[in-house]
Amino acid sequence: MVNSRYEKKNRKRKRLKRILYTFLILFLVVVAYGGYLFYETFQAANQAYTELDREKSKYREKEVKINKDPFSVLIMGIEDYSTGGENGRTDTLIVATLNPKEKTMKLLSIPRDTQVYYEHLGYNSKINHAHAYGGKEMTIEKVEELLEVPIDYYSTVNFEGFKNVVDIVGGVEVEVPFDFTEKSDVDNSTIYFTEGKMKLSGEEALAYARMRKQDPRGDFGRGDRQKQIIQAAVSEVLSPGNLLKVDDIAKEMGDNVQTNIKVSEGIGLSRLYAGFNSSNMENLTLEGADDNSTGVYYFIPYEESILEVRAKLQEHLEIEDTTTAE
Repeated sequence: MVNSRYEKKNRKRKRLKRILYTFLILFLVVVAYGGYLFYETFQAANQAYTELDREKSKYREKEVKINKDPFSVLIMGIEDYSTGGENGRTDTLIVATLNPKEKTMKLLSIPRDTQVYYEHLGYNSKINHAHAYGGKEMTIEKVEELLEVPIDYYSTVNFEGFKNVVDIVGGVEVEVPFDFTEKSDVDNSTIYFTEGKMKLSGEEALAYARMRKQDPRGDFGRGDRQKQIIQAAVSEVLSPGNLLKVDDIAKEMGDNVQTNIKVSEGIGLSRLYAGFNSSNMENLTLEGADDNSTGVYYFIPYEESILEVRAKLQEHLEIEDTTTAE
């Protein structure tokens, strides 16, 4: 179902730098940590590691073992170009669940304008404000409350890491659905995309994944292009030639990623996912409606869509109910 928001051609909105962070989690858990046998790569991993101020999710009875238990990761793309990454809003929120037993992954993108309730404010606001109010901890809390599934791990990334990793692996090839243009985030020059197969650099891949206004399907069309980038990136990273570049990829992660996935956990996980195929990824969609009744735009998910997505994530995480453990 296409939301009416994306059919309103005259709606004015300040264009924010929308960054495709989605596929970075694949580098994080599939490839980058696999190179930690090298000393310099090990240092890069330690640089990225940042703990959470809690031992486990309230939706868990006990901590998960990343090497054997299904687990979840919240990927946060922070609007750090104006705040240096400190207390900025989240430009991207993606929940990834991974099941090491099945070697499968599910991805859910949460619209940044999703309405949630903030107890400390006493009123509703957008979910992407959570990071500005309380950092990664509050963002995780609000995502957990919305979906009623545990968030075991997190990863924050920025657009420089995205572009550089794509360039390290030699670019990605995608099937462009139609002709369009998009401005470069580097020098504001125009990048031209032509229908058919194209090999994209990091700068071009970012623009390809970011464009929305020229797509007749709005954010839904952009979502499909992001999925293309994910699959293309996985294929490139897992190619024999790029496996030799794991040190460079990991160093890039160290500079542009924060996560609470430990080095030792990443090593074990990379071994489990050694034969991972991008066809084992499922992309989930949170359907909802537009609400501008207060003069501020909100995306309000349909309850039935939340229940459907929740059930799929719980099943993938092998969780039987949503009763909190605390």
